[in-house]
Amino acid sequence: MQGMRRKEKEIVDRSVIEAVIQRSTICRLGLSDGRFPYVVPMCFGYKENTLYLHSALKGKKTDIIRKNPNVCVEFEYDAAIVRKKIPCRWGMKYQSVIAFGKAELLHRLDEKQKALNIIMKQYGSQAFIFEDAALAATAVIRIEITDITGKQSGY
Repeated sequence: MQGMRRKEKEIVDRSVIEAVIQRSTICRLGLSDGRFPYVVPMCFGYKENTLYLHSALKGKKTDIIRKNPNVCVEFEYDAAIVRKKIPCRWGMKYQSVIAFGKAELLHRLDEKQKALNIIMKQYGSQAFIFEDAALAATAVIRIEITDITGKQSGY
């Protein structure tokens, strides 16, 4: 991937990048079917350089992933407008992460169970046991991250 243009805003510490992901409440999944990009906000779970998402079994996301598994994911944390007296000096305080990887749809129920609990841990600490029927009716997407960068302003 291409390097960051504004090096002074780059987050180089991997623990800070992972903290941004852990503090985020949604991610934005970017997909492409070859014609137009498609970006959708999603709930997620993250563990050991792997991202997990859930979806309906049928729909635009899963259709695109089957055609083109290459994805881009964006996370942001603590975004706020920074006001100045001169309008052209306004800016943003934020931390963000962009990750690239390959998405795959999980099929085994045990893999889905594990992934859904990783998603649930993003939002709370309780583990759940999902019924087989619920697991079979849910698409679970695993994304192995191949490239990741972080950026911040106001820190």
